[in-house]
Amino acid sequence: MGSMYTAVLFLGVQNASSVQPVVSVERTVFYREKAAGMYSALAYAFAQVTIELPYILLQAVIYGVITYLMIGFERTFVKFLWYVFIMYFTLAYFTFYGMMAVAVTPNYHIAAIVSSAFYAIWNLFSGFLIPHPRIPIWWRWYYWACPVAWTLYGLIESQFGDLDDMLDNGVTVKQFLRGYFGFKHDFLGVVATMLVGFAVIFAFVFAFSIRTFNFQKR
Repeated sequence: MGSMYTAVLFLGVQNASSVQPVVSVERTVFYREKAAGMYSALAYAFAQVTIELPYILLQAVIYGVITYLMIGFERTFVKFLWYVFIMYFTLAYFTFYGMMAVAVTPNYHIAAIVSSAFYAIWNLFSGFLIPHPRIPIWWRWYYWACPVAWTLYGLIESQFGDLDDMLDNGVTVKQFLRGYFGFKHDFLGVVATMLVGFAVIFAFVFAFSIRTFNFQKR
């Protein structure tokens, strides 16, 4: 569980941070081409989002195969598929978030500053350092709004949520996840939908921002 938590944040932040200077430079080119009437903002945004998908898939598959075998998860096709699926859309929403942050700010320096604040909040409300049942009730709404929390929910529950192995305290793994983290195995469908939803929302806001905002200085 610790390896999942660490890897999700490290890879996700790395993806979001590395894409920001690229998007910032390409946006300058886009301004020129848009002024020349070469293509529309939505076509540019769609192409920008689409071209990231095969790279993210390759990254998720390579990472998934290596870590799944090294960590020693249960070697079943369904669990491996869940693992790769969740990592794919996690890396996707982090990448699209990085693109979105650039699209709504004047340059990638400001985008990096704004993003770092959200990374810290996502880390705090991911449900690993402070499990969901132990978060103060007036802050639990942000747990459900935190994309990293949904990622960890899916990864941990898809791998361990059906295990009836007995722990030293006399409860099964399934019961421990339900009692300590508040995870339900039959909630995986909702988790998958939310992960796809976060990626779509960030991509949509990126496209809308590219179309609406113009930060040209001349």
